[in-house]
Amino acid sequence: MTEQEKEIPTRCGYVSIIGLPNAGKSTLVNTLVGTKVSIVSRKVQTTRTRILGLCIEGASQIVLIDTPGIFAPQKILEKAMVQAALGSVDDADIIVHLVDATGKNPLHSAKIIIERLPKNKPCVLALNKTDAIQKDKLLALAASFNEAFPYEKTFMISGLKGKGMEQMMQYFTENIPEGPWLFPEDQATDMPMRMLAAEITREKIFIQLHDELPYAAMVETEKWEDRDDGSILIEQVIYVTRDTQKAIVLGKGGAQIKSIGQYARLELEEMMGTRVHLKLFVKVEKDWSEKSETYRMMGLDFPD
Repeated sequence: MTEQEKEIPTRCGYVSIIGLPNAGKSTLVNTLVGTKVSIVSRKVQTTRTRILGLCIEGASQIVLIDTPGIFAPQKILEKAMVQAALGSVDDADIIVHLVDATGKNPLHSAKIIIERLPKNKPCVLALNKTDAIQKDKLLALAASFNEAFPYEKTFMISGLKGKGMEQMMQYFTENIPEGPWLFPEDQATDMPMRMLAAEITREKIFIQLHDELPYAAMVETEKWEDRDDGSILIEQVIYVTRDTQKAIVLGKGGAQIKSIGQYARLELEEMMGTRVHLKLFVKVEKDWSEKSETYRMMGLDFPD
């Protein structure tokens, strides 16, 4: 480290990314981190808990908080998800309100979030998927949002294509507080590998069974064994709430679960750089989403 580099103070801060379900929060976090830390599917409300993605920019360590989408919750699990998302606002140094610019009537839909934005800390607007909307409409949309709330800054981005990231990252580095880094430099997320592996499998379930299977599916990594040959044995249980759902996950002659396992295994092997033996089991547990231990396992607080 040169003398000039020693004079640059380190910075570290939390940036919470909030928005409606399917606004592109997980895609944005994965793009900024440079690796997959949060699962993505076209199914809304895929993210269930707060996930930290870590990225380094110069002397700054930016801790990105990927959150569940904010909506009007009805079920216990939905209430816990929204509670986690709103809790991230209290913990953050900067709040990013991510909006799908291509959505139907974005400003009206975002009112549930705008009314919860704090006025005592930096809040910025990030209009996402801007490559798919005409410039005049985009500018009008940005103006309408800034009339509704006094955002400190507005960014036009595409989380999927990585456009507009430089300006947003520069803003983060300049506005997070000075202080020591909280995580090792080579760490990408705070999520334990057992949980990340379960999330990867859950993503493959949602991708392959988007129309057939509702949200009542959870994956738990029950066994993780590092073998002498360098490979890893992972055993996971897929919980569903009905026998009919179990049949869907298994597929005819076990073909569906075999396909889910194959895609999950390939991604896990690429992620960990070693051979993975993945064994999947399906279990019916009607009330898994009503048990407090389920929420502890997912890193959620059981809602009041």
